[in-house]
Amino acid sequence: MSKLWKFSKMHGAGNDFVVLDGVRATLDITPARIRALANRHMGIGADQVLVVEPASRADADFRYRIFNADGSEVEHCGNGARCFVRYVHEHGLSTRNPLRAEISTGVILLEEDADGEVTVNMGVTSFLPGSLPFDASGLASRQQGADTQWQLPVSGTQGLPDDWQRPWLSVVSVSNPHTVLRVDDVESAPVAQLGPLLESHPRFARRVNVGFLQVLGPHDARLRVYERGAGETLACGSGACAAAVTGIRQGDLVSPVHVQTRGGTLTIAWDGQQLRMTGPAVTVYHGEIDIDRLVSQQRPIHF
Repeated sequence: MSKLWKFSKMHGAGNDFVVLDGVRATLDITPARIRALANRHMGIGADQVLVVEPASRADADFRYRIFNADGSEVEHCGNGARCFVRYVHEHGLSTRNPLRAEISTGVILLEEDADGEVTVNMGVTSFLPGSLPFDASGLASRQQGADTQWQLPVSGTQGLPDDWQRPWLSVVSVSNPHTVLRVDDVESAPVAQLGPLLESHPRFARRVNVGFLQVLGPHDARLRVYERGAGETLACGSGACAAAVTGIRQGDLVSPVHVQTRGGTLTIAWDGQQLRMTGPAVTVYHGEIDIDRLVSQQRPIHF
């Protein structure tokens, strides 16, 4: 018997999602099903799959779950959070604005703005290595303003300049783990080579999202992000937040910061406590899919 799943395809600044309604339907989520949905050649295609579910706590309106394209469940996704609130409103699940969404690390506040953009209060932010967690023991460190940078030897970087073989990096948790590297030019940064090596570096116990930050001026920056479990994406909302607060702590950026990604611009405001992100949330199309048939049709790619 077929199992039809209704879905919406959405994106936030090019960071794209398959969104599922777990409020009005019972969804048996498995890594294989997530990978099949996210597969760009044999499925729908997405950086992440988002699931809206009933809240499990009294101070939240809904539970919001995020799965990377590789099937792993993660703590937070800023671009996805904006699409989450747009989905809830478009599908008549709630008219509340702002909405309170339960994620694995607490409750975040999301508000659909009058101009069509969405603002997200991003929740807990920490610069302590243990909050990611990141093992900084024995590493050289240096202060850049209020920020601490760590020099991390990276194997597999042969052929890259010395600065990339032992890069200086900042670490920040935005309910999920990030590392931020300052670069002179994001276009020439070795994102494809260095990104996966840092993402899976053994000092990051839960892997890490890797941001390459170029400061353009006090309120403007450019960013590329290699996301854990998804590879380089056109935008990363929590990554834009991590990059902005890192630049502010280093003394080179001033809130609000307009972060240019390959898929669009996100505006990050931080007063040292509250961290807010504003950006677009776009619905591309709706559909339904036979999930078991889709999984059965997945094939490995042979070279």
